[in-house]
Amino acid sequence: MSYSHLHKHSHEHDHSGHSHAPEVSRDNEHRIFIAMLLTGGFMVAEVIGGLISGSLALIADAGHMATDTAALALAWFAFRLSKRPADSTRSYGFHRGEVLAAFVNGIAMIALVIWIVVEAVQRLYAPVEILGGIMLWIAIGGLLINCIAFWLLHTGSRENLNIRGAAVHVVGDLLGSVAAIITAGVIIWTGWTPIDPLLSLVVALLVFRSAWFITRQSAHILMEGAPPGLQPTAIKADLVQHITGLEDVHHVHTWSLTQERPLVILHARIHEDANPDELLKAVNKRMAEQFNVDHVTVQIEKAACTD
Repeated sequence: MSYSHLHKHSHEHDHSGHSHAPEVSRDNEHRIFIAMLLTGGFMVAEVIGGLISGSLALIADAGHMATDTAALALAWFAFRLSKRPADSTRSYGFHRGEVLAAFVNGIAMIALVIWIVVEAVQRLYAPVEILGGIMLWIAIGGLLINCIAFWLLHTGSRENLNIRGAAVHVVGDLLGSVAAIITAGVIIWTGWTPIDPLLSLVVALLVFRSAWFITRQSAHILMEGAPPGLQPTAIKADLVQHITGLEDVHHVHTWSLTQERPLVILHARIHEDANPDELLKAVNKRMAEQFNVDHVTVQIEKAACTD
């Protein structure tokens, strides 16, 4: 039995399929870095404004921005780390750093949501004085900054989990700024301060939904879960049906290096008269065309599987 892989075909497909990957990664890195500077810069103003005005909505938004600055810095560092070449101890390189950053970002957002909920409930039972005017102007400034940061991330690579995780943080900030503007308007016109913790709760729940999705998806990748559309049974049935000379496919394993880079390994038992090289070409071609996978490791077998 030999453990075989068609290096020539895979190299050619990688080159054509990923020719723009360095440019995309560099663009994503720049977008996150600029968003990080904008978010971190305005965070200071929101912290001061929240403390002066007494607004939980502003403090919550400042908390979002503080967490987001760290999260964006982590995401930026993950992009830098992923550029490092593979070595003898990390044969796939450092690409998983992006997924790990997204997972940490999601956990951080969930923790922040819990803090906001607890603080909001306490504010409902013990209201505090809120200065609506100061709160309004700072919230408007925060909204403008968050809109710019969100545009930078939203127009980046939508398939990159690291970018999406960073965007979730910025969406939380954006919603927090909108809530703060509404809150300030209600307080200025009516003086009803419970609107502040109530809208903070609404924003927290909206952010939790997105944060949970990012956390669950990144955890699935870290746990070597099968990518969407790459179920082993479906791959086996498709290859046996469409490739002549292929008698059986088994020991199929699918996982992802990152959300954009699925990987597959499988055993293929071929007919004794079949050409192994031609079968390898056929399997790689079918996986690329039907399943959009360009990294497939195939063990060719002409007898019963030794495993």
